[in-house]
Amino acid sequence: MNSLSSASGSSTPQSDLSSLLKEKAKLLSEIDRRNRTNKLKFYRPYSKQREFHLNGSHFSERLFMAGNQLGKTVAGGAEWALHLTGRYPDWWDGATFNVAPLLWAGSVTGESTRDNPQRILIGPPAKEDEWGTGYVPLECIRDRTRAMGVPNLLDSVVVRWGGGGDVQAGESVIAFKAYEKGREKWQGPTVDGVWFDEEPPEDIYSEGLTRTNNGQRGQFAQTTFTPLLGMSTVVSRFIMPTKEDLGASARVVTSMTIEDAEHYTSADRAKIIASYPAHEREARSKGVPTLGSGLIFPVLEENIIVDPFDIPKQWAQIGGLDFGWDHPTAAASLAWDRDKDIVYVTRDYRQRQATPIFHAAALKPWGEWLPWAWPHDGNNDTAAGENLSKQYRDQGLSMLPTHSTFLDGSNSVEAGLMDMLDRMLSGRFKVFRTCGAWLEERRLYHRKDGKIVKERDDVISASRYALMSLRHAIIKPDAGSWKHTPRKVA
Repeated sequence: MNSLSSASGSSTPQSDLSSLLKEKAKLLSEIDRRNRTNKLKFYRPYSKQREFHLNGSHFSERLFMAGNQLGKTVAGGAEWALHLTGRYPDWWDGATFNVAPLLWAGSVTGESTRDNPQRILIGPPAKEDEWGTGYVPLECIRDRTRAMGVPNLLDSVVVRWGGGGDVQAGESVIAFKAYEKGREKWQGPTVDGVWFDEEPPEDIYSEGLTRTNNGQRGQFAQTTFTPLLGMSTVVSRFIMPTKEDLGASARVVTSMTIEDAEHYTSADRAKIIASYPAHEREARSKGVPTLGSGLIFPVLEENIIVDPFDIPKQWAQIGGLDFGWDHPTAAASLAWDRDKDIVYVTRDYRQRQATPIFHAAALKPWGEWLPWAWPHDGNNDTAAGENLSKQYRDQGLSMLPTHSTFLDGSNSVEAGLMDMLDRMLSGRFKVFRTCGAWLEERRLYHRKDGKIVKERDDVISASRYALMSLRHAIIKPDAGSWKHTPRKVA
């Protein structure tokens, strides 16, 4: 008889080990199941996705305009799941609901609604046993109703909302829609939020938004798509609101390029971009509406972008300011390699509805010695009193004595833009990769009916003023050798 076994038949060390391994495997399997069915718990947004979420607390209409496979639908789905469950994480700074909401989500067809919003929220459509592996946790799915006509498409899902602590549990509802069904199918009850995944027709967008007029947050809509339809009415609604459009201040665009997608390596990005047809690269990799011949700067972005570097001591530098309030105040700094006559945009800044004191404080760290070019409207007196150029001068910025002009005294916008374009085409105008606001504006800066569309061009305008005044650029003084003395106004 084996001395390691007892007469009463107790297990051997080998069987004990086998039992322990089985228990461990069972435990790991259960942990894996819980993780797979509670995906929302592990959602950690990229910086651009986080920006999109944050905007929800300030704006009633949001557009997440991004390239293909960059994470825009994931962001939309994760946010909708947070609202449906009421499980807002500690880091959440976006919109919230205090009562279980009724939400809609839709796309172009029943199939695309099933394969995108429904898949992100619930799980793989064709694998019912995996429903609950999307961003809505399995334990929160109370009931579901199938739609007619499209295999595995759901009409609606009831979700457990809240519960625990002082929050009373309730039931929220997500209903799925399709644009192809027409405007009539988007009429009906008041809802608390609408998610348009892929660009909707104007009438569908308007009808869906109208459903939220009396919702918990008033109008509340999120739209996520790659702008393959060009400068459509819906895109223009966000990017170029008309003066008559009183709701323009309630809208915001978050743009995301392949450079912002943290799950791709540099090699991945290069391979993906090269795989797209040339005429679709801007839209599919950068989320830029196709503007074709209307672009003011029809150059490949890769031909003007450079990685940041330390500015050589012998290079001259200058800043440019564009004043604003409802549209942003913007700034850009230029560095000039005079030997090669190459200009580099090295820093940018853009901020709405703030005073010169605030802007000057943000810009002085660029160097109090830096000369600043500014537009002709800086000479005008403001509602706050003194003209803007003097207000910035009094705050310690080294403003040029007079507004920005060419050497002959002219200040033509067209001439300034053509100078920039000529430099781009000849390799004499470069932009630091870190100047995100400048690059974002370039992608959308275009003409309509031959005329420049003066929207979302604030940082570009600031850089144009600086370029026009390039002759006033100076070399950075040695530390301690420069003292601020307000420039005399001519």
